[in-house]
Amino acid sequence: MTKVKITQIKSTIKRPKDQKATIIALGLGKINRSVVVESNPAINGMINKVSHLVKVEEA
Repeated sequence: MTKVKITQIKSTIKRPKDQKATIIALGLGKINRSVVVESNPAINGMINKVSHLVKVEEA
């Protein structure tokens, strides 16, 4: 599996509860916080849901 680095670049203030929960589930929660995770269909779906709040790079 490939790994991806996900960095939160925007705030979750005034966002729907499901987007806030997705950010927390990815291990983020503060701007400029990054995590490296294995890429799989579940993670890719989470990234698509909050793509406007995060930056994704190959790791």
